[in-house]
Amino acid sequence: MLPRNEPEQASPLVVAGATIPVSSSRPARAELWVQDGVITYVGRDREVRPAGSCLVDAQGASIVPLVVGSADRRGREVPPTTNELVPGAPGTFAVTTSRVGPRAFETWMIIRPADLVMVVVAGHVMAWRGEPTAASGPEAPSWCGTWADDSHALEQHLLPGGRYSETRHGRADAYTGSYWTCGAHIVYLDDSGFWAFGERSGDVLYHADFVMTRRTTRQ
Repeated sequence: MLPRNEPEQASPLVVAGATIPVSSSRPARAELWVQDGVITYVGRDREVRPAGSCLVDAQGASIVPLVVGSADRRGREVPPTTNELVPGAPGTFAVTTSRVGPRAFETWMIIRPADLVMVVVAGHVMAWRGEPTAASGPEAPSWCGTWADDSHALEQHLLPGGRYSETRHGRADAYTGSYWTCGAHIVYLDDSGFWAFGERSGDVLYHADFVMTRRTTRQ
């Protein structure tokens, strides 16, 4: 059973009892530890855990890395641990009760709030029990502005107040919602009722199947 209160942000995090897709064909029930933004242990449940750690009992849920498929498929060099939940990898993942298919490592995910246990980015809990843990908004002003993927007729407008609007095929406000950023990652909560994720590398923003570059003016 999940604790009602969200984990303490400064505490080492222990997620126990969840299923982890160790490979595309071999999910395994395991315990995962995160400390100082990095995964420090993945394996069988342990009786002795880090001092002062916050335990999340995630029985029946799955842990999946926050994979951005477009980043992998379009030639960007990706560190070998990016899509792996292994010690030394960034503590960046989602815990969900929704069904996780065999392509969990290869594709992007959207998650309904009712199915979302938590979102963790670099050890920071961004969402808990389907709800955000902080007010929306960019961590740095450099996130704000218009990002475009002309091959998909997409413009994503990240507004300073923590709201976003997408123009698709010329249709304004096709998707709208709130967003949060942490380091190179962005987390979206769409008004239509789903969580989604992205990753930035300089002036390129990867989200779902899109590869967006910064546009200086809204067109």
